Order: sequence, then structure tokens, then C-alpha cells
Amino acid sequence: MPNWKELKRFCERDGWTLVRSTDHDFYEKRLPDGRILRVKVSRGSKQIHHHQWQEILKRQLSTTEEYFNNMI
Repeated sequence: MPNWKELKRFCERDGWTLVRSTDHDFYEKRLPDGRILRVKVSRGSKQIHHHQWQEILKRQLSTTEEYFNNMI
């Protein structure tokens, strides 16, 4: 499982825009079909729990684990 720093690195390398930074970082990415994806990234450095990671990957990032791993 990735950690929060790797998720932040993915967002930065994959063209996501940092839209807000509080105790978490909030990123957005506009897709060619007009959809806007949003992800909330903790500032911690711990590993993301398996179930939570599956939800982030599918619902927020809308990508595959293979693509994610290639980008980090």
C-alpha cells in the first residue's frame, strides 16, 4: 500500500491542481470529458489502509494501481 507522501507525489506528477491546503491538501483534476476529480491527501507519512486506498484509487483518482505506481 502506498503512503500519503506517495499519493501527494502522484498528484503533482499527474497534473492535479492543489486547490486548498489546510491540515490536508486538496487536489483537483479536470478530465477531457468535463468531469472533475477531487482527492484529499493527509499530511501524514503513514501507509494508507488497504480499504481506504481501494476507495481513493477507484472513486477519487479514477485510475488503476498500475498507472499510479508508474507515476510515483
